[in-house]
Amino acid sequence: MKQQTKIIISIASIILVAVMGSIFVAIGMPWFKSLIKPSQFVPSFVIPIVWTIIYVSLGVILFNWLKTENLPKSVTTLLIINGILNVLWCLVFFTLKQTQLGNIIILINLYFGAYLIYAISKYKKLCSIILTLYPIWLLIASSLNTALWILN
Repeated sequence: MKQQTKIIISIASIILVAVMGSIFVAIGMPWFKSLIKPSQFVPSFVIPIVWTIIYVSLGVILFNWLKTENLPKSVTTLLIINGILNVLWCLVFFTLKQTQLGNIIILINLYFGAYLIYAISKYKKLCSIILTLYPIWLLIASSLNTALWILN
């Protein structure tokens, strides 16, 4: 497969994950707004900004990486796992309104997000540093998810 095709597929995959997640979030937003929030809850406007930064950073990194070489299979596998877990969490938490199961999924996602950064660091240290926001954000989201589960 040509590098250009791999770049297009990678960027399209990131967009697909973002769009699918957004759809599931939008479906459950009225329910989410009715939940009791913890006092340390992140302001609503911050969440899409952080996710946009994560997805754009990932797109830029993949674009630049794939221009010159292939992604290692381990990194590709972890990217797919993280994408699936991101969408699955949005579906379970927002659309199905399952805070406990959502908590389990986001903790698994946190593990695989951290493992993704570790795997990338073996090949491209700067890329792993740039994407460190991803597992940090998942850690914050995990704590908020846990608080929502406990409070509701």
